[in-house]
Amino acid sequence: MLDILYRDEYLIAINKPHGLLVHRSPIAADAEEFALQLLRDQVGLKVNPVHRLDRATGGILLFALNKEVEIMMQQQFADNRVEKKYSAIVRGYTPDSEDIDYPLRKENGALQGAHTRYTTLKRAEIAVPLGRHDTSRYSLVEVVPSTGRMHQIRKHLSHVNHPIIGDTTHGCNKQNKLFREKWEMTTLLLHASTLSFKHPVSGEYLNINAAVNSEFSRVMNLMDW
Repeated sequence: MLDILYRDEYLIAINKPHGLLVHRSPIAADAEEFALQLLRDQVGLKVNPVHRLDRATGGILLFALNKEVEIMMQQQFADNRVEKKYSAIVRGYTPDSEDIDYPLRKENGALQGAHTRYTTLKRAEIAVPLGRHDTSRYSLVEVVPSTGRMHQIRKHLSHVNHPIIGDTTHGCNKQNKLFREKWEMTTLLLHASTLSFKHPVSGEYLNINAAVNSEFSRVMNLMDW
């Protein structure tokens, strides 16, 4: 059963597990379960996702319960009128805060402007040697993207040399191997924690929050956070 965070007659939000596709995709033919179908079967209604989350990313995923609301919410996302906050555990000690203004390429090669801001919440140094270092350092950051490019947060944090732990595409292979072998952890430690927006029908300002999953929480405990 999917964890439902918010529901009314127009919208429904879930805490999507890491590894669950939003809907069927030809690039992930191995998948047999999808958030759209699971939620539809759980609530007995047609549901339509109004934004995207990577398969590997966990956290808040918002659906509309009719086409009109779907279009209105998609427009809010397109106009950057939805504030999105993410939690991530990354390699190294990050600055207290940082703005990353770094264009990203689309699949056709065209550059798109992309902006991400993050704030450091916690730092940890643990007695686990890696490479030429006697210890390993990590940071817990809150990330706020003001644009919504594909893999934007993952690419931007990698660009500033603080890749997200568990990111097999844009991350650090040595760190991923360490977490896999020492702690049997393969989860991408990126979590969509908050969505804040104006309800498209009532006009009420909504602030939806989602707790991190058990693997993310386990790593936080390892770091003594």
